[in-house]
Amino acid sequence: MARVFMKGTEAIAEAAVRAGCRFFAGYPITPQNEIPEYLARRLPEVGGSFVQGESEVASINMVYGAAGTGTRAMTSSSSCGISLMSEGVSFCASARVPIVYVNVQRGGPGIGTIQPAQQDYTQATKASGNGGFRMRVFSPSTVQEAVDMTYAAFDLAQQDRNPVLILTDGVMGTIMEPVALPPERSAEEVKAQGAEGHCRRRALGHQGAGAPLQKGRGAVQELAQRGGDAVSGRRRGGRHRLRHLRAYCTLGGKAAAGQGAQGGLHPPENTVPLPCRRVRGAGL
Repeated sequence: MARVFMKGTEAIAEAAVRAGCRFFAGYPITPQNEIPEYLARRLPEVGGSFVQGESEVASINMVYGAAGTGTRAMTSSSSCGISLMSEGVSFCASARVPIVYVNVQRGGPGIGTIQPAQQDYTQATKASGNGGFRMRVFSPSTVQEAVDMTYAAFDLAQQDRNPVLILTDGVMGTIMEPVALPPERSAEEVKAQGAEGHCRRRALGHQGAGAPLQKGRGAVQELAQRGGDAVSGRRRGGRHRLRHLRAYCTLGGKAAAGQGAQGGLHPPENTVPLPCRRVRGAGL
């Protein structure tokens, strides 16, 4: 398969288009600006729609509405912008509406820098929004993994009827690497799947319409109990015993490359759900 030399953010955007994404709304913020810049040109070529919202809050709610019609929809931001989107992401989880969103992290504190940091990891894995929902979080450590995970994220969001987060960082977003792009999916391959239509009943479940609410809780528990199976299958040293689990995203990839396969450092592709079977097998 031929490979293309691409920047991380642009590779994520192209993978989203090839996965069937046909709507994007977002607001400019570094270091993720190349995602909306790329999609502003690319989406009209495939019959999709690009909207630059007046804010992150407006953008996530546009994505919520588009995804509710069955369109594969996506947004992206960085750190403090993701915080502004948390209410809209919570709405999507509550309504069981599948979306994909990307956090190209800055380092902290406050509005931060473009360097790697820990703050957004805690937000993504422990407190993505209100309502106690859980969702898949993928953390690519190479541009190729960013492509593979973004491509898979749309199917998994639709399978779970839940948001999926691609958690990357400013370094991964700006570096360039050769990548093998997946095939572009046709409209027939992408089955439309919109809102379930009982969001109001679920919100009032404690007043008697409890079945939809219980269904949502059951789905949350099922997702939390799943093992974190690999998506890309490209991590090095996967046959060796896991000894350390101490880095993710760019730093995880660089540390693993430095130690080599025998070093035993295998950063997880899934940060939620965590690959518990591998961790337990290593005795950590």
